[in-house]
Amino acid sequence: MNEIKENKKRARQKEISSRYIDRPVEFLIKHNFTPNKISYIGFIFTLIGSLLMAIYGLYFSIWLSWIIPCVLGLAGAFDLFDGEVARRTGNETQAGAFLDSNLDRLSDAILILGLIYGGLVNYILGYIILFLVIMISYIRSRAESEGVNMKGIGFMERAERILFLLFAIIIELIFYFITILLYNDPITVFIPYITRIPVTPIFLISIIIFTFALIYTVVQRLSFSFKILKTLNTNIEDN
Repeated sequence: MNEIKENKKRARQKEISSRYIDRPVEFLIKHNFTPNKISYIGFIFTLIGSLLMAIYGLYFSIWLSWIIPCVLGLAGAFDLFDGEVARRTGNETQAGAFLDSNLDRLSDAILILGLIYGGLVNYILGYIILFLVIMISYIRSRAESEGVNMKGIGFMERAERILFLLFAIIIELIFYFITILLYNDPITVFIPYITRIPVTPIFLISIIIFTFALIYTVVQRLSFSFKILKTLNTNIEDN
């Protein structure tokens, strides 16, 4: 079952790769960008976008606010590019994978902190989300160290988390500024247990869905790991 999911996921990734990232990757290879440099560039873009959110940049103006989703979109793109450049140039190394993994964890934390300090998520809920994101990554790392193949396991893997938040921010901006244009005042709601500032109902619902999706992913990965480890232990005892 795991292999089927993994094959389907790889097929989707290959299709996306051939459609959208071939030219950028070829450009990066042509201009001698190493996978490590690309990883750092993606991290810097995440840092910039998160800092802008932290200083309430999401509501600067109808034009300036779009800098944040653009920058975060570039960060997500470069996160795809580094691995693809490494594969195509034969530069896949353990050191590079280690660097990329750690930068990914830092990027995850910085992005969530940007949401928290920008008021888009309440402090307590934000730290719960941060804990869940860390747990999702830790469970995979710990399970794979015990020999469990975790590829493709989990509803909210890193790519899905980034895309979900990116689309939530884009929809928030569209709804926020359209309601300003139509009614001279944005349609917002404020529930202090979820956010620290008024946000649109769409973003509020998105954060709730995001939180429960993270919890579901943690449960998915834990249950899958326990199941496989029990099977491995049973096989060892039988032998």
